[in-house]
Amino acid sequence: MTTPLTQNSEMFGRVELMLGTPAVCALARARVAIFGLGGVGSWCAESLVRSGVRRLMLVDSDRVCLSNVNRQLMATTKTVGQIKAVALANRLREINPDVEIDVRPMVYDERTAAEFDLAEWDYVVDAIDSLESKARLVRHALSVPTVTLFSSMGAARKMDPSQIRSSDFRKVFGDGLARALRQKFRKTGGIPARRFTCVWSPERRENRGTSAEEGARVNGTVAHTTAIFGFTLAGLVVADVERCLEKSNR
Repeated sequence: MTTPLTQNSEMFGRVELMLGTPAVCALARARVAIFGLGGVGSWCAESLVRSGVRRLMLVDSDRVCLSNVNRQLMATTKTVGQIKAVALANRLREINPDVEIDVRPMVYDERTAAEFDLAEWDYVVDAIDSLESKARLVRHALSVPTVTLFSSMGAARKMDPSQIRSSDFRKVFGDGLARALRQKFRKTGGIPARRFTCVWSPERRENRGTSAEEGARVNGTVAHTTAIFGFTLAGLVVADVERCLEKSNR
């Protein structure tokens, strides 16, 4: 039988040099669900596929718009108007045609949460902006013992990549989204007892310009920080796959 590694041995040869053959095979088997495909989630997805992950679920209901081009991986002038999940899936299949993607162009919220069987996935990556949906997804993922959750805090209004870090949610400070999430948890049953790791930055920077976008309040963003948030989330997944493999071999 052909293994996931030998199908693409040249493509992932550098990953194999870094991690070893068993880890590359484990990455090919890992199942990762990514919720939110903006400036963070889209880069996370690409990094995972380039690292050899072959099984993904991509969840986002939005369409690509021109204001996404400065930071979202699949957003170009050619993809404006396309469904983000579809546009990203198309790109990922160009990287590795063997990738298996469950494309979900829908919102994750109170109405749709039951449609997601998170027990089918090893990892859940939370890159959602909406506070309500984020809190619900965190509780949902943590309620499934076999799921490992990695969550992104606010990547907007960040300029200094050297301040981006990962830690337990309870150790996050100086992040407005984390603060709001804590408040939300306290109003809805308390902070989850099960620990989870976040990617975040304590940097505090105010908008210096005005937005031409109409509607809801928006914050300034730049690609080099949102992408590092996404890459860090992907790195956490890869490191955990390696750690679990080493644990199983003891």
